[in-house]
Amino acid sequence: MPNTPDPGTPEPAHEEEPWLSSDEVAKLWPVRKDWLPGVAHRTDVRVRSSGGASRGTWGAEPTFYYFHPGDVRRAASVIADGHVDIPSDWRTDTPDGRRAEFWGALSARVAGTLFIAAVLCALIIGLATVIFLLTVE
Repeated sequence: MPNTPDPGTPEPAHEEEPWLSSDEVAKLWPVRKDWLPGVAHRTDVRVRSSGGASRGTWGAEPTFYYFHPGDVRRAASVIADGHVDIPSDWRTDTPDGRRAEFWGALSARVAGTLFIAAVLCALIIGLATVIFLLTVE
């Protein structure tokens, strides 16, 4: 299906500015990426989401958020001035927020390392078992 409009469609008066991704908004706001939709709700920023559909027993798809650029710029000044009540562990400019970010990243890395170590141990034990069984008469 082509992305071109029908020939009879009138040209738009102006192109809408593209909506901002979570990565772009995280650079503008002193807020951790996990909490951007919550802060957007508190500051009346329009948000579009995609994904998040259920996969049954396998959980859900990742959800991607896109934020209206004009609302993000307006909210950035409101957040910087401190007119919005944002919990300190949601922010990146507070000790609580930096601590939560550090421990979250550290726990994810430790869990990933332990998973890889468990898979490697299982492979080594499996290989040793096969070698043992092939050498025993």
